[in-house]
Amino acid sequence: MAWIRHRLRDADVWARVDEQGALVKDPEGRVEIVYKPVAGAKVYRAGARNLTPVAGGSENPPIEIEVGERAPDRTERGKPGAATGASGTAANADAIHVWTDGACEGNPGPAGYGVRVEHPDGTLIDEFCQSIGPATNNVAEYRGLLAALEYAVAHGCASITIRSDSLLLVKQMQGEYRVKHPGLQPLYQAARALVSRFKRVRFEHVGRDLNAHADRLANDAMDRSQE
Repeated sequence: MAWIRHRLRDADVWARVDEQGALVKDPEGRVEIVYKPVAGAKVYRAGARNLTPVAGGSENPPIEIEVGERAPDRTERGKPGAATGASGTAANADAIHVWTDGACEGNPGPAGYGVRVEHPDGTLIDEFCQSIGPATNNVAEYRGLLAALEYAVAHGCASITIRSDSLLLVKQMQGEYRVKHPGLQPLYQAARALVSRFKRVRFEHVGRDLNAHADRLANDAMDRSQE
């Protein structure tokens, strides 16, 4: 099976291609991707429109990868409020780490968010995404945060660490930046109300390269918002 390196926003991924080097798309226009070109790599899917070839010809030749299992499609998972992880472990652990991201095409434009839930050791509990129609990127970021907090409340988590590549969102939730935009103020207030229900909440800003899984989910949701 041949794969060629592409860029998915700020992350390097390897996308499945045919004998001519063209992306192999499913009926929904999505392509199988892996984040590491190693044997057993888990296979995800991303919208073809979001993939950009790194280089052509001899500079970026197809490579063979013996991939591993395929991640469950979004439609194969339960809704966030009743989901379980890939291992079947319920998400009602005392402490969880959550990665969130929002994406839109046009800003404002078709938008969506992605959420990845993990145990503190990095073990996957669940991941999900949702299209939200026309919105700005900042609104999409906040909608992802709200979904993450609602998930944690529903599963009885006492402590939650939120990781996002949106510096604005993180600084606003940490109280370092004021929320001036009227479109964000009700979302911020809703998030603060949810935060008050936990014993401990920590916000961390991370680079986009570290937030690749939530980024992929957000882009998937954005693609669906354009359909």
